[in-house]
Amino acid sequence: MIDVDVTGYEGKWVALAWDGGTIWGAGETAELALEAGRAAAPRARLRPWFVEPKGGKALVLAEELAALRPLLVQQTRPIFLVGGAVRDALLGRVSHDLDFVVPKEAIKIAYRLGDQLGKPTYIMDKERDVARIMAGEGIDLARYRGEGGLEGDLRARDFTVNAMALPVMATTRAGVIDPCGGMGDLEAKVIRLAYGEAFVDDPVRMIRAARQAIQLGFEVAEETVVAIKEALGLFDKPSPERIRDELLKLIKGNGAPLGLEWLQKWGVLAAVWPELEALAGVEQSEPHHEDVWRHTVAVMRWVLVVEAAVGGEGDADLVDAVGDWGEQIEAHWERPVDGGLNGHILFRLGALFHDVGKKATQTVEADTGRIRFFKHDQVGAEVAEGVMRHYRMSRAGQAGVAAIVAGHMRPLLLSGEERVTRRAAFRFFKQTGEAGLDICLLSVADYLATYGGRGEVENWERLLGTVRTLLRFYFEEQETVVNPPPLLDGRQVMKLLKMAPGPQVGEVLLGLQEAQAVGEVMTVEEATAWVLAWGSD
Repeated sequence: MIDVDVTGYEGKWVALAWDGGTIWGAGETAELALEAGRAAAPRARLRPWFVEPKGGKALVLAEELAALRPLLVQQTRPIFLVGGAVRDALLGRVSHDLDFVVPKEAIKIAYRLGDQLGKPTYIMDKERDVARIMAGEGIDLARYRGEGGLEGDLRARDFTVNAMALPVMATTRAGVIDPCGGMGDLEAKVIRLAYGEAFVDDPVRMIRAARQAIQLGFEVAEETVVAIKEALGLFDKPSPERIRDELLKLIKGNGAPLGLEWLQKWGVLAAVWPELEALAGVEQSEPHHEDVWRHTVAVMRWVLVVEAAVGGEGDADLVDAVGDWGEQIEAHWERPVDGGLNGHILFRLGALFHDVGKKATQTVEADTGRIRFFKHDQVGAEVAEGVMRHYRMSRAGQAGVAAIVAGHMRPLLLSGEERVTRRAAFRFFKQTGEAGLDICLLSVADYLATYGGRGEVENWERLLGTVRTLLRFYFEEQETVVNPPPLLDGRQVMKLLKMAPGPQVGEVLLGLQEAQAVGEVMTVEEATAWVLAWGSD
């Protein structure tokens, strides 16, 4: 890439002639080197080059970066890899999320690189000069933030471990630019603010502090926690969509239970999800052994166990109950939902909000002192739907979460019956739809959290048997039990019964479908006879 001796310039920038054969200037920064080069050779076409010190430990960098480097180093402006990719490289992890910064003309450079790569490019923020090249997981280029060049950009970032940069030609730790002490905090395994006003400038970073600490296995610095508590009143500044997106990132991860505990401890939960904060201290009677908030966190922990069983791992009894349909359940979770969501996040949110109605419905029996929560599932569904609406979730997302909350008690109630009949399975899925799958799985996590484990063997086995039977009906008898195809349509029903259009037609069709599900009606002739008999009653 260069054809010149750079001995003596280690740790500095040089201004190279375009062919790489001549050094026209040098400096501590790329800008200073180019300024010196232009003074020495006003008409020369120059490009900046960082001379990396020798002996640095090699970084773990994505193959995409190695392929991209020959194009990046040919630009007339210095380009730096920044943020999570640098952090992960220092931790020995490969990151495919490549973010770059340049002094200016980021969009122009992005389009040039996109053309060279043969990949589409689009503008993400024209005012802030940000663009994305659609290669790999996406390559973002942005102009420096604020004033003060690269260092000013880094000092304006959220946490020290994210406030490091690497010149694109550098490949070792010796090339890392670290004005905020991020490398030291990586060694100490701590998340610390890059600057004192970071939460004031963007309160959403409070949620991100928990998420990133958990993802990395780090602690959050005490002074950072203090700064969080001092900035709690600022959550009215960011848009609901930005708060939602950061919360969903936290909920998606396996560290969600710990993250929720931290948010509650710091006071953030009360600011962003007061409906959940209100559950702290709401007592419950046996077999519950925790208040509603602690129970909710426990459910989120057990959800991880249930999800592992869906993947065929962990508890043998759970795997036996749900594992036969693991691939189908995972496909159900992976299905896209309007608003950039998927089925899995709806399941997680349904689990998180399943008992949100208990605060409003708590009653205490005067004679026994027993605590009850009548209709908490229905009230909770309304509350959950309202929370999702507040955070601008799509209607499909709102309805999906509400359906899970509304139905979460049903499998446990069914487990009290001698067996799950075809009629019971039909009615269950008719009322819950595809959310019934999530409800089945949530009921297991809810049970385990309630008892702190399996509890009484008979109850545990009955619930697992109920869930297994419901899943079997759904996946193996969809067209015979769960959703039999209609033998007659509405017009035929109206003609047979001489009935005008209206809700009653739907009642007849639903009753006919149930008769099919239980095996009472198998043919069009039998369906016709059933309808006529219904009309004669």
